[in-house]
Amino acid sequence: MSIFRRLFTLGKSEVNSVVDKLEDPIKMTEQGIRDMKKDLESCLKALAEVKALEIRSRNDISNEQNKASDYEKKAMLLLQRAESGQIGAEEADRLASEALNRKVDSEANATRLQKDQVQFGGNVRKLEANVKTLRSKIGSWENELKTLKARVKVASATKNLNKQMASIDSSDTISMLERMKEKVEQEEALSEAYGDISNESRSVDEEIDKAIGNPGASKASDSLAALKAKMAAKKEENKG
Repeated sequence: MSIFRRLFTLGKSEVNSVVDKLEDPIKMTEQGIRDMKKDLESCLKALAEVKALEIRSRNDISNEQNKASDYEKKAMLLLQRAESGQIGAEEADRLASEALNRKVDSEANATRLQKDQVQFGGNVRKLEANVKTLRSKIGSWENELKTLKARVKVASATKNLNKQMASIDSSDTISMLERMKEKVEQEEALSEAYGDISNESRSVDEEIDKAIGNPGASKASDSLAALKAKMAAKKEENKG
């Protein structure tokens, strides 16, 4: 019926062997569902055909029963006409007998058709049960396939994440962090050392000037006072 039926008819060890060799279980499951849908179409077609036979046999039964009733009425009518003198008694008996024989044949046909109808009805019920079962299984397996696909995605993502995590060596990571920490501390110490060197490189004169103020300004003030005194002395000489 489908790949599932073929697999399940194998022995348990053979089933495990076949399943282990499946390269893509999802694709195989999808193919199995497609096969089941084809089987469902075949069952629906067979169901329609058997139902048609059942309907036809029911109509044929009704027709044969009507024919049997008509032949009986005709036989009675022939006998009545013979009694009224409309037809000869011998001819009426002959025709009435033929009508009754036809009635018997129609009744026999009706009985045979009734047996056929019972058989067709049983076939219809079986096919309807098969269709119902197939539809239920297809719906169930389609839902399971959706779940399986989702689980495959989660499993794949988890596997990749775990694989990446497994490839990371914690000792190497700690060692790398320690080396980075050591390098940062070294850079900080080096920066502080350059700062100290910069401070030490200032001249003694700069330190002295910083300590006593601005010596250049004091020297200029003294020179200005001396120049003014010299000019005043020279002015006195010119007066004398």
